[in-house]
Amino acid sequence: MGLSKNLFNDLSAGNKGQRNLITDVPGVKVGQVTVDDGKVHSGVTAIIPVTGNLFREKLPAGTCVLNGFGKSVGLVQIDELGTLETPIVLTNTFAVGTAVNSLTRRMLAENPEIGDSTSTVNPVVAECNDGDVSDIRAMRLTESDVEQAFANVGEEFEEGAVGAGRGMMCYDLKGGIGSSSRIVEVDEEHSYTVGTLTMTNYGYLQDFIVNGLPIGKPLSEMIKADKEKEEKGSIITIIATDAPLNSRQLKRLAKRATVGINRSGGYIGNGSGEIVFAFSTQNRVSHFAKSDLDTVTRFNDNHIDKFFRAVAASVDESILSSMVHAESVVDRKGRNRLGLVDACHKLSAEQPEYAEMVKDALDLLGVE
Repeated sequence: MGLSKNLFNDLSAGNKGQRNLITDVPGVKVGQVTVDDGKVHSGVTAIIPVTGNLFREKLPAGTCVLNGFGKSVGLVQIDELGTLETPIVLTNTFAVGTAVNSLTRRMLAENPEIGDSTSTVNPVVAECNDGDVSDIRAMRLTESDVEQAFANVGEEFEEGAVGAGRGMMCYDLKGGIGSSSRIVEVDEEHSYTVGTLTMTNYGYLQDFIVNGLPIGKPLSEMIKADKEKEEKGSIITIIATDAPLNSRQLKRLAKRATVGINRSGGYIGNGSGEIVFAFSTQNRVSHFAKSDLDTVTRFNDNHIDKFFRAVAASVDESILSSMVHAESVVDRKGRNRLGLVDACHKLSAEQPEYAEMVKDALDLLGVE
């Protein structure tokens, strides 16, 4: 899905993929489970990076921590070894332990050698705090919820207030899960896909812009957003590609997520955790390799700028897509938390002087 239009018309960033989702990268699948139970509005989003046994045949990977106010698991080993050996699970902060246990059990069931005749495993779980909308203290999510998210994996998936994004807020409006993709044309014979997925839970509405249009300021005044509050949210970004990039290059891609985050008004606050994971489905690394030497084909750094642009454009769109597709919800305290589209329509109806700006913003976002 993503958005129906190109915000910047930046042809150098590449065309959108067939689905305009992270699953345009061959082998990538996403599954989700959404939990609405009383005051609990939360969930799980699971990303399977590739087909086959990921522990036995690992993927090159890199991470980037733009601001480390977070409780994600698995980054240290990825940074040290440069490989990803499990699927990635997204959830709320207090469900990280539950997700780690479920993911570890999944890997143990698939690989009897783990913890016996070979090493342990590095489960990767990332989180955002959905406690503003959901009763996070209830610790409602279970290992069964994680298992169900994996049971739901496929190439098509919903965006918005679903899965791990159910209780997330972005720019003081409803956030959630967003995704997009770009095709990078290297030459007449070679093209690759870059796909991104974001879990958005950060930002101040007064800073929010759409392709330079400062729609956030009047929206902020309308909903009386607290301009002095400390930013306590986060954004988790997953970058996938089928280009033959090594872990160092993937870390470089991960750093470019900052450009996409900034485009809509993100400033990376003190209490916000901006954490990025990037992986390539090429040049898999064997856990049981018998040779002392590896020979791989790696993309030339001198021509990597197209991938940087693709990441920036795709992350930007993923963020906006998470908001466009997120419907308004009633939070744990009974407050109506507006989605972006509903908020825009409300502004246009209540303050006609902003009707033209609202129309322009929604047109840019491909919303009628």
